[in-house]
Amino acid sequence: MEARDVVKQADEAGLRLVRFLWCGNDGTVRAKASSLHGLEGRIRSGIGLTVAMQAMNSLDQLQPVEGMGPVGEIRLVPDPETFRVLPYAPRTGAMLVDQVQLDGEPAPVSQRTFLTRMEERLAERGTRLEAAFENEFSLATKVDGAFVPIDSGLCFSTISATAAQGYIEELAGALDAQRIVLEQYYSELGHGQHEISTQHAPALRAADEQLLVRETIRGVAARHGLVASLAPKPWPENAGNGGHIHFSLWDDDANWNRFHDESAADRLSAEARSFIAGVLAHLPGLCGLTAPSFNSYHRILPQYWAGAFACWGHDNREAPLRVPSVFWGMEEASTNVELKAADASSNPYLAVGGLIAAGLDGLERGLEPPEPVEVDPATIDERERAERGIIRLPATQEEALDALEGDRVLIGALGPVLAQSYLAVRRSEWAAYSAGDEAFEQQGHFLKY
Repeated sequence: MEARDVVKQADEAGLRLVRFLWCGNDGTVRAKASSLHGLEGRIRSGIGLTVAMQAMNSLDQLQPVEGMGPVGEIRLVPDPETFRVLPYAPRTGAMLVDQVQLDGEPAPVSQRTFLTRMEERLAERGTRLEAAFENEFSLATKVDGAFVPIDSGLCFSTISATAAQGYIEELAGALDAQRIVLEQYYSELGHGQHEISTQHAPALRAADEQLLVRETIRGVAARHGLVASLAPKPWPENAGNGGHIHFSLWDDDANWNRFHDESAADRLSAEARSFIAGVLAHLPGLCGLTAPSFNSYHRILPQYWAGAFACWGHDNREAPLRVPSVFWGMEEASTNVELKAADASSNPYLAVGGLIAAGLDGLERGLEPPEPVEVDPATIDERERAERGIIRLPATQEEALDALEGDRVLIGALGPVLAQSYLAVRRSEWAAYSAGDEAFEQQGHFLKY
């Protein structure tokens, strides 16, 4: 799609504004908007943005990162292929952007460009990663300043579904209007908690659509007088919200699932096993990208079905890497792996890009995964866990960031500018929330993600 095509569609839809959306190192979605006047030029040359924004944390506290202060500018240059009319925002559209330097080169801090680089590394092997997100989220009303779940139903309860049916119907329609395929919906375990899964797509498109999905979940809620939160642990006493990532490798030329081997008992190919082994080897540091907030580690706990121990298993919902059973008649199409140690406080470009970097390391080194864990790892004797390498994943944001900083593969893939700014932003959040109380943590996460 060309810039003029976007302008034509925006004009035909009667839009007044088009948001240029990006996601920062802090995992929040931000935007600048262009009116239709001059939109074609802004699509080509971008909208200006201070270089300081990528050193800003989720509390809007600017961190001292070299080259990211009051002097300097980059451009938010949109990808016209991502243009959508936003059904929940009157006369408004949106596009996802790359961050570009004034000389026209990609900004080293551009997270979307990082994912593109990782896709290119896969393309050198004649393959691509397909990904799909499962988002859990909580619906609440605000009563006397407190967030109150809209229902107290049971897991998969039709009572909970009925309580939210007007909202869910509009959400499904809004996703459909944006060409985002909704595959499943159900009410979840937590009070006011719901889950949706969307169709798998090539990595970059999946990450783009994840931002649109997050925006749509919240935007539709606002139209219903509700507050929607994708925060990992919105209430201390309630179930946590995951943002699970399902992934598989596909052949670029012949378009077949390279994770699938019909001759294997579990349908997993040798290539899939090496990719799993790479992800498992880097999982502690990867958590710093996929579950990166202070709030994330109130969700990733043993026996909470969030995957707190480094292991993989078949249909094991206590394993952070779960191999789901395939569907009858769709064996190849449904062969995939699920990363459960992930949530929507992450920047999806960094989460998926980091996942690719870790898996690629497994492929390039021909790694073999350990034996799968087919029981709850918390029930295995501690000595046996140690012998089998079933280590506890990071228990705090600080531990995850330390693991990320010490992972040469992941830090090397990010590059020095992106890695330095990311760690500075996320470490500053650790310091801020560590000094605060439970109410401060909830207020700081509930409305941001």
